[in-house]
This record gives sequence, structure tokens and C-alpha cells, in this order.
Amino acid sequence: MTASDLLAEIAGVGRDASRGGYSRHAFDRAEDELRTWFVEQATRRGLDVETDRNGNIWAWWGTPGPGAVVTGSHLDSVPGGGAFDGPLGVVSALDAVDILRRKGFTPSTPFAVVVFAEEEGGRFGVPCLGSRLLTGSIDPDRARALRDPGGVTLAEAAAKAGHDPARFGPDPEALGRIGKFVELHVEQGRGLIDLGGPVAVGSTVIEHGRWRFSFSGQGNHAGATVLGDRHDPMLPAASVVAAARRVAGKFDDARATVGRLVPTPGGTNVIASTVDLWLDARVPGATRDLVDEIAAAATEAAREEGCQVTVTEESYSDTVVFDPALRDEMDDVLGGVPALPTGAGHDAAILAAHVPTGMLYVRNPTGISHAPEEFAEVADVDHGAVALASTLEHLST
Repeated sequence: MTASDLLAEIAGVGRDASRGGYSRHAFDRAEDELRTWFVEQATRRGLDVETDRNGNIWAWWGTPGPGAVVTGSHLDSVPGGGAFDGPLGVVSALDAVDILRRKGFTPSTPFAVVVFAEEEGGRFGVPCLGSRLLTGSIDPDRARALRDPGGVTLAEAAAKAGHDPARFGPDPEALGRIGKFVELHVEQGRGLIDLGGPVAVGSTVIEHGRWRFSFSGQGNHAGATVLGDRHDPMLPAASVVAAARRVAGKFDDARATVGRLVPTPGGTNVIASTVDLWLDARVPGATRDLVDEIAAAATEAAREEGCQVTVTEESYSDTVVFDPALRDEMDDVLGGVPALPTGAGHDAAILAAHVPTGMLYVRNPTGISHAPEEFAEVADVDHGAVALASTLEHLST
């Protein structure tokens, strides 16, 4: 089966009837179904499957050991996301194994396909949890205490799914096995559209983070409370949405987005008592400067309405430069392809601080990601799997 065939097999899992696209989140039913599917696919191929202490699944071709060539991605999605972000890297890795076996190739180094847990942060808010826990870049107590919108903690959800959250944390043994890591991903942008090519290698990832703005005021009756008596946290919250766009316009190549806003209690005829919103910010070399200016605007808007605001950094990743030597190797194997920067984060970017890491992008003709319109042509999907197989063959020889 080709990578596009494998994608078709899971096309019905996790469809979101209200948002469109897919909603597949860490330790929910849809993601669990996909994890089970992956284990079955790996087992059919004679790969030895194990789940590490942080819920990441490893499928080994041959004996596990240090210096392994590892590829893979994730199976979860953002709310209402596309079909390709994450799963494309997983199915392409399985297809690459098939391609290499048909050639009669056997890796001379340890070789594994990995599925990382909770890459998007769509349920618990912090992206790349599986790789962050693996590498020790997030405190396990903090991770266990993260809550989803329904109030369920990561620890509770993991335990319900059959994992032991007490074991969450740095895993130097698993990390120490990785010699080189290559992640294939659908492109999240239009670089390959403009360049007219089916694949590219990754060069850098822009620094980025997520911040929570929590506004508190006085809940009250929408009809009985005159405007002069209100302390409505929705007003300063709304000002942050506008400030994010305004302030970002002052910085070169900045991206600032408020994609989630939650008022409490959330009634139509109720003045909110609190409003929480989340800011996603990405600016080359100046992300925290951008956020500081937006936070200053939020503080002033809250003061004018007689409200209070606290700003909490929930995640941050510095600029990542993928391993230049590995990038050059991939470029040589693929016959010369573009090297593209990205504003999107990946597990590969988390691993890059610890092991040589590379990215391989597949053209997305819509240029859209994190939405139902995300797409890749069958020919490009299969081209990407062949490119990945060629890269892995070279690295595993």
C-alpha cells in the first residue's frame, strides 16, 4: 500500500461534524483508534512495537540500539484540522519501510518509526508534549497538571487511556538511541507552490510561543447593569485581539493570533466575570518583545475598565536551525531541492537541541494548514514517501 492508500484507510477517523476537518486529540477516542491502527500496521510489517514512558510509540526494524535512524511524526490534530498535518509523516514512514523492503534493503543501523504524543497541544494547550517530556524540556509535574477545556488533567486522561502518568518525564535511554531524526510533513505555507516543486528540506523554525491572558472583572446582569457600573472583562479581552494585529504590524515577519477566547460563565445575557484568551506569537528574534507590548496594551485596557489581567507564558521555543550537515546530505540524496524556513513548530524542532534533525516537506497546493482545506496531491504524497525512503536508505547504510 502506498502512503496515499494508508491515508485513505484512516480518513474516517476523528471527523468533526461541527467544525469540519478532523479533531483528534491526545488520549481521546479518535487518537486512540489511530494509535491502535498504527500498531497493527507496524506489526504487519514485522516491526517490534513499544510505548515509552511518555506515551510515544516506537516501531523498530531490527534490534533497538544507539545510533538509530528514526523517522515519524504524530497522529493528533488541532480542533477542526486537516487530514495531512501529522498523519502524512506517519504513513509516509510506513510506506518508506515497504519501499525499502521491496528493494531488498536492510538497514545496517538501528531503525525506527515513532509516533509522538500530543504534538499539536489541541487538548492540553502545550504543543509537542511527547517530545518535550522525552527530552526533559517540560517539567513532568507541570505536564501532569495541564487541563483540557473540560477540566480533565493530562494525568487523568493518560491513566484512563492505560498509561502511567507517574512515569512521565525525561527518558535519556530512549533519547540516547536516536542517531538522526528525519520528519516528513505537509508544508504549512505556499513555499513549494511558488517554487513549483513537490518536496523541500527544512532550514529553520521561527521562535514561537503561547501566552494566556486572564482577565477578571465583575459578573452581572446584562439588562440590569448600566454601562457606567460595569467592570466587563470582555472589553479589555477584545482589545487584545485588535492589539495583536496592530502591534504585530510593527515587527518584520511577525505573526500574532488569538484563536481561542473563553468567557465565564458564558451566558448570552450575562456580563462575564472572567475571560481567558490565548495568544500565539511568532517573530524572528523578537517574540517576547512583541508579547510584552501586547501585554502592556492589555494592562492599560483592563485598568480603564476597572478589571485585572495576568499574563502567563504557557510554552516557548527558541529559533531552531536544523542540522546543516544532515540537511546537505538530504539535499544531495534528493538531487538538489529547496531549503525552506517555517513558522510552524514540530517535534523535530524539539529534538533538534539534542540530536541531528532534519525535515522534509511535501507540497500543499492550497497553502492552507490547520484547517479542512489543507491538502496534498496523491502524486506528491507518493513522491514524498519515495524521497523519504531514499533519505533513510542513505542514512541507514
